[in-house]
Amino acid sequence: MKKILLLFSLLGVLLVSSGCVNEMIGQKITVQKRTGEENIFEDFKEVTQRKQVTKAIDVVKNANWENEKVEMERYADYQFQFPFKNSSEDKIASYLLWISPNGENLEIVTNSDRYVRLTKHDSADLYTILTGEELTK
Repeated sequence: MKKILLLFSLLGVLLVSSGCVNEMIGQKITVQKRTGEENIFEDFKEVTQRKQVTKAIDVVKNANWENEKVEMERYADYQFQFPFKNSSEDKIASYLLWISPNGENLEIVTNSDRYVRLTKHDSADLYTILTGEELTK
């Protein structure tokens, strides 16, 4: 009896863990960098490490977003996208990203005119994930 219970427990754990892995398959962040002075972006990097993708999504989701249209003084430095599930739909979330003039914060605008200026800590974390470099002045 104990062997059967152990077997079913192991099967349950395997099924649950394989379901979690399947949810993360295909989760990646696509990063593009602006080239020159124009509003032209080229592929820069893909972030596929699960911990980094999860951390970046958490930073973006938990930011204090403002629902107002903000006119930025220059073209974005980067743009990035990641897939997300919204109820039964799969969508692509797209963001424009600026490095603030002081070089310590990131500012993000969505395609639905939401704006956020990230904290120094979140800016540093997100920038490192998206570029592989440290955010410096």
